Amino acid sequence: MSETKLTDWQPIETAPENVVVETKIDDEAGPRNEAPLLRSRRLWFYPDRSMYVYYTPTHWRALSRAGEGDGEADVPAEVREMRRHRVAS
Repeated sequence: MSETKLTDWQPIETAPENVVVETKIDDEAGPRNEAPLLRSRRLWFYPDRSMYVYYTPTHWRALSRAGEGDGEADVPAEVREMRRHRVAS
């Protein structure tokens, strides 16, 4: 059995609360809405908590860190910018 890593996509039900994580919707229509979000109870907020999104993601994974050779260069600029506004836990 393979070991699950925090960089692997996990079911949304297992997401930590009050921690900014990468999220996405991935269903029969395909993957979309990839964004760093923070869960507070049943709502998903932007990292600065300015507003919540009007959908529930289906998957989450830990945010990757720049400079660790983990594909950060492939992350869109707007996502990197949002990550700069992470909420301290």
